[in-house]
Amino acid sequence: MSEAAGITCYHCRAVLPEAELRARLFVCSRCGAHLTMPARDRIALLADPGSFRELARGLVSVDPLSFTDQRAYRDRLLEARQRTGLREAVVIGEARLGGWPVMLVLFDFEFMGGTMGSVVGEKVAEAFDMAVDRRLPVVSVTASGGARMQEGMLSLMQMAKTAAARARHDRAGLPYISVLGHPTFGGVAASFAALGDILIAEPGALVGFVGPRVIEQTLGERLPEDSHRAETLLAAGLVDLLVERPKLRDTLAYLLAHLSQPPARLASVPRPPRLGRRPSRVVTTAWEQVQLARHPQRPTTLDYIERLFTRFVELHGDREAGDDPAIIGGLGELAGGAVVVVGQERGRTPEERTRRRGGMAYPQGYRKALRLMHLAAKFGLPLVTFVDTPGAYPGYDAERHGIWQALARNLQALAVLPTPVVAVVIGEGGSGGALALGVADRVLMLENAIYSVITPEGAAAILYRDAARAPEVAAALKLTAADMRRLGVIDQVIPEPPGGAHTDPQAAAAFVRFHLVGALSPLRKVPPRRLVRLRQRRYRHIGRVGAYWREVVRTEMQELLGALESRLLRRGEAEA
Repeated sequence: MSEAAGITCYHCRAVLPEAELRARLFVCSRCGAHLTMPARDRIALLADPGSFRELARGLVSVDPLSFTDQRAYRDRLLEARQRTGLREAVVIGEARLGGWPVMLVLFDFEFMGGTMGSVVGEKVAEAFDMAVDRRLPVVSVTASGGARMQEGMLSLMQMAKTAAARARHDRAGLPYISVLGHPTFGGVAASFAALGDILIAEPGALVGFVGPRVIEQTLGERLPEDSHRAETLLAAGLVDLLVERPKLRDTLAYLLAHLSQPPARLASVPRPPRLGRRPSRVVTTAWEQVQLARHPQRPTTLDYIERLFTRFVELHGDREAGDDPAIIGGLGELAGGAVVVVGQERGRTPEERTRRRGGMAYPQGYRKALRLMHLAAKFGLPLVTFVDTPGAYPGYDAERHGIWQALARNLQALAVLPTPVVAVVIGEGGSGGALALGVADRVLMLENAIYSVITPEGAAAILYRDAARAPEVAAALKLTAADMRRLGVIDQVIPEPPGGAHTDPQAAAAFVRFHLVGALSPLRKVPPRRLVRLRQRRYRHIGRVGAYWREVVRTEMQELLGALESRLLRRGEAEA
């Protein structure tokens, strides 16, 4: 709120000089709150100097309902235009952001609370339509109280109009990044602003459909102080990122660079140095490999992400019910090319392992993975998955939220994902929870990792009613990397440093990088339709290898020949 002495911070109530606030990008110097920012200042923050060209400037609101409350709607419009220097609550235009061409949609809260009437909706829809025609990504920054009451149902219908325009833009395969400023509510939040490929919220922003004050006054329901805060939304899995305003431009430029252009060709990676001499006593039993796969110091997905991918940006949440820390994912660069990364994370400290449940994910985690799979498919980015879990979380909460459905949907999506997929089993790959990230064009497996239909302890408890017999069951399960290679479940075994990956994580990562790039590079040359066809053929025929399948085929052939001989014999007897 503006006062003669300056602008009052909504959070700490400090009165700050406007010039000081403008220099600080309207971030309070006392408490760090991100205040509403005028659209013109947003342009200066985001657009490359001199690149912004405003569009649809001539559109202005009228008074279709001849609406009057304490004041006539026409008077409110006139006053808002004089105070802000704008014709409406949104400014749209073409620009360059970090050198990338983009369509900007910028709201100004000072113009009637950034509410969306017919003209605001028309301008937003026009921005998406022109972006489709010109093959441009869209970046919107919203700050709005919602639909404009003074235009009645005409205002409400702008929700449908803008959502439909965004749908056309999405169908055209173009990126949309939605930045949720303080506040973003009502018809704006519940239409196009919620539909970004990436949702970014500014710290402290209040975002939702119905504001806390309205809820309390209409339902008499007292809400927690942080009920609508961006930080709460992040924890609830409803936004991807919280980005402070000084970092917003660089973050947007990074995302635009990777979502707006075909992935760069992967640079070749030199073969790592040969491994040193093996210890005199090598691992010989399956149970010993189980222990190595579970070693508490064994590198986790986060360790490999830090060592393999540059400029990794983690994306959060399933956009429905939560942000499961047992699965992490985001955008990164591997050998100079952009990729989407998804992996199970068991945690590197006792506290982390408790918080991440040892990599056992809830349905929310698998839905987050699914969302990132679709992001990779839309923008033609290779998908890299890291498998490292004893299995999906087996508790009641997971069942109540449909863990079985979440796993099935991931399997289905991976089977037809029109982009290269490489999975790396880095530790313990257990049951369907592992396979839900493991369906791929190429499956790599670290030498001391394991991959199994069930844990040895679980199998022993079922088969012998004695979990202590797990060591002998481990051998029968054929769960080692060498077993998986012989069975045709995986494509390649990645060597580890002597004693296991935990003895030299950097060397282990170097081997993973070499084999990962080696697997991805040829896949990127395969057309998407052929890629999917080959992947489906791979899984259609899996299991038809090895001695077991040959024995089945031999038995069936013998039965067929026997039946044929019997038929010929009967025919001969009949003719005689």
